Amino acid sequence: MNMSSRFRSAAVAAIAVAGVGFASAAHADSATIRFAVYKAAFFIGGSGGEGTLTFHGRRYPITVGGVSGGLAFGVSKTYFQGTVRHIRSVRDVTGVYGAAGGGGALGKGAQVIVMTNDKGAQLELTGKQVGLQVNADLSGIAITVK
Repeated sequence: MNMSSRFRSAAVAAIAVAGVGFASAAHADSATIRFAVYKAAFFIGGSGGEGTLTFHGRRYPITVGGVSGGLAFGVSKTYFQGTVRHIRSVRDVTGVYGAAGGGGALGKGAQVIVMTNDKGAQLELTGKQVGLQVNADLSGIAITVK
């Protein structure tokens, strides 16, 4: 094998590997998600709720649960809706998502959150919050597709 054929073989291999990387990124998909979460906190907080994930026209029930720690006080209910990006299947949505943030509601408030799980699924959510809640904390939520 001469130098030019080794170079061609290496170039073809590099292009094939790059093509697989681009193909897998191109096949990533997105879904819509809606859920309601109840949250109660006094420094350490807990949350739970349920909702729906819509992927390729099918609806899947989900459960949401989480914990938070930091400066957090109050009780609230938040209605979230948004998009889950960078997924290939419904199973990619299941996982633990982490976030650092702050906010508050006295009666009504709004939230915007972007979180990622260990599979690379990215949640982009907006929410309407009702209740009395003040927080500057680290939080995590676990989403399970039923």
